[in-house]
Amino acid sequence: MSPHDLTIRHALAEDDRALADLNLSAWSWLSDVAPRPAADAGVFDERHDPDEYLVAEQGGRLVGFVRAVPPTPLASNQHVRQIQGLAVHPAARGNGIGEALIEAACATARTRGARRVTLRVLGHNLPARRLYERCGFTVEGICPEEFLLDGRYVDDILMGRRLDD
Repeated sequence: MSPHDLTIRHALAEDDRALADLNLSAWSWLSDVAPRPAADAGVFDERHDPDEYLVAEQGGRLVGFVRAVPPTPLASNQHVRQIQGLAVHPAARGNGIGEALIEAACATARTRGARRVTLRVLGHNLPARRLYERCGFTVEGICPEEFLLDGRYVDDILMGRRLDD
């Protein structure tokens, strides 16, 4: 598939099953701190609204998503959006979809009044860290050995990007 036929759009309620399947196919201890989701688990619930998600569609199927939300409900923190989920189908990786989703999330955050976008990434997830760095994110903090995943202690890295650049 050509990256030219990629469409980034807001998620719709009817995308739930496709997003859940995508989330399941992308799950790995490399990127996830929670156990593998159940095969019948959906994505949308009272804490995860379709409006928070952008999806990448290619060839009529969903191949990726990003979720960006305010990091807290506090009014003093509403100028920040936090990426709290990014997934690209394993068969579609390496085609610029992750970068397109991140840039679209940053653009959407800017239109919603955000000045910064932050995220957390596992220290051992080098492909994701390189992707975020290419998109202008820098390391702002490290929580050493924050997670015990698959028998290994893993650092949690906070990264951020200003949107006025």
